[in-house]
Amino acid sequence: MEIQEIKQRFGIIGNSPLLNRAINIANQVAPTDISVLITGESGSGKEVFSHIIHQMSPRKHGPFIAVNCGAIPEGTIDSELFGHEKGAYTGAVGERKGYFETVNGGTIFLDEIAEMPLGTQARLLRVLESGQYIKVGSSKVEKTNVRVIAATNVDVYEAVRNGKFREDLYYRLNTVPLRIPPLRDRKEDIYLIFRKFTSDFTAKYRSPPIQLDDAAQQVLINYTWPGNVRQLKNIAEQLAVLERDRTITAQTLLTYIPHEQGNRNLPMRIENQGKEDFSERDILYKVLFDMKRDMVDLKKLVAEIIEHGGASANFAGNPQVLNQLYRDIEMPKTGEQQFTIQHPAHNGENFNITHAAEEVEESLSLIEKESDLIRKALKKHKGKRKLAAQELGISERTLYRKIKELNL
Repeated sequence: MEIQEIKQRFGIIGNSPLLNRAINIANQVAPTDISVLITGESGSGKEVFSHIIHQMSPRKHGPFIAVNCGAIPEGTIDSELFGHEKGAYTGAVGERKGYFETVNGGTIFLDEIAEMPLGTQARLLRVLESGQYIKVGSSKVEKTNVRVIAATNVDVYEAVRNGKFREDLYYRLNTVPLRIPPLRDRKEDIYLIFRKFTSDFTAKYRSPPIQLDDAAQQVLINYTWPGNVRQLKNIAEQLAVLERDRTITAQTLLTYIPHEQGNRNLPMRIENQGKEDFSERDILYKVLFDMKRDMVDLKKLVAEIIEHGGASANFAGNPQVLNQLYRDIEMPKTGEQQFTIQHPAHNGENFNITHAAEEVEESLSLIEKESDLIRKALKKHKGKRKLAAQELGISERTLYRKIKELNL
């Protein structure tokens, strides 16, 4: 089947070379029984490609089921996939068939495969290699004939390196890798997809058509779309329902698009191209140490100003200001220091400034520094966590976790 026919059949919009290549790979691998690993960011359309492979395969008349591995609790995922016998565990009041039994002869789509526990991964590997599995609480070997299509939005190879995913399963699934391009790499398709969505929603809600002016089109195309097609569809629906003025300007469109693009967390791993990879905690520590270094530099600068009288012109007639300024800043010295400053405005009259500077033991507790920064950020933004998280350079979810951990 030609690529254009596949697009029409499955409702795929766009002419991006990366998209066409992905469709071509799916078309070529569909007639075989090879396992396929689909990778791509969240919302990029991985499940659509699993349907393409199934519907264009000899198994198209067999059952198809999509399973989100990340949504099934670790304690029950083995039972969900492979079934269990009566009394296999507390609450198992009867025998249950698993997905690999009910989908026999068809295709099973395992979404978020990287979230699967290691023990379940070992069971899945046996199914892929021999078609055999054992129900939970049973000793009888069962047979199944199921094609497995897996998908993930994380870097599986990195998960293998970190010991979170079995290497043998990775190579077994990755016989044919299929990468779905993110929307930001398909800029020529963004406006076409948007027009299709708005057309569908205006027809659904019986509202007038939506149009974008030239500036709004540029905003739409240049935005990075971290949520990909799913996010674009969401914004198209909002505009179709909420906007009374059916000609959308750039200013109107920007009210629907999140502004914190710089703090965007991509589901897919991006190579740092030789640069050092910092975690959020590392960045926070670095900020704290930089602040401490800046304070030390400020102390030295004030000491030099006082010693050489360079600040006398600014504080002429008011030596108490210098005394107060020097007292307010902890000097990194010990013992008593005395400075004599001549003020030209007072006919060369000398002012002696005496300060008993002592070295103060500064707390180096990272937890205390972390708590203090979070409190200041929350106070500055009047308790608004989203703004406080942006100020601290961390995600709102991380800030919420920190607040609970530190009992703030």
